[in-house]
Amino acid sequence: MNLIKYIILGIIQGVTEPLPISSSGHLLIFRELFNTNMFNDLNFEVIVNFGSFLAILIIFWKDIVKLVTGFFKYLFGDKKYKNEWKYCWLIVLGSIPVGIVGLLFKDNIEAIASVKEVGIALIITAIALFLVKNANGTKKDEELTWVDAVIIGLFQMCALLPGLSRSGMVLVGCLLCKLNKEAALKYTFLLYFPVSVASFGLSTIDVVKQGLDSSLLVSYALGLVAAFIATYFTYKWLSNIVKKGKLWKFSIYCIIVAILVLIYFR
Repeated sequence: MNLIKYIILGIIQGVTEPLPISSSGHLLIFRELFNTNMFNDLNFEVIVNFGSFLAILIIFWKDIVKLVTGFFKYLFGDKKYKNEWKYCWLIVLGSIPVGIVGLLFKDNIEAIASVKEVGIALIITAIALFLVKNANGTKKDEELTWVDAVIIGLFQMCALLPGLSRSGMVLVGCLLCKLNKEAALKYTFLLYFPVSVASFGLSTIDVVKQGLDSSLLVSYALGLVAAFIATYFTYKWLSNIVKKGKLWKFSIYCIIVAILVLIYFR
């Protein structure tokens, strides 16, 4: 039964990570509902997040390689790679707001996190998703500006609050900045990597200090695999939904969950 539970938790992480419904908010809700130590296991949380990270890394591997190689080719004098060089800096710029606020106020944010706060944040997420339901931007990757990166970065910063979906808020920011749907998806998930790597690095330090329970290694491995598979296929599904302009449908889900949470935990 424990193995099944860890697989289910891995699937929950994998499904909620790319979708604009807040993975951290859902974890908090499940912790309160089931009151089990599995939801307070830092090791497991880090491992399943790594599973999601690997899935998104594979999906965007070609884009990452193209950007990194183009960045260094431009740096060493090949001017035809200017777009790749600029795009890399736009990713850095878009990551700065969440990095600064995360480092300065991480403990404060964690202290105010509660299920009721998640319910309210899910309502905000729903409203934001609904506001961009008719967005039909035309900007391509190379037309993303420095101002766009700052605005989108501020949207990502807001998602530090549990219940405010990172992918949802960043997608909203991208669509408000008139990016087309393909460019919005790409920038949203490339912005995921700096934040994820930094978060994973800091969490790994805590894991090393805490130590791994060898009796749970199989459970952790199954959870990682479940999160990897769920994230990979969920992203593919999300991609189709965004390209069809149906992102607003997630606002219905967020509203329903928010109402249930606020009623149950009143």
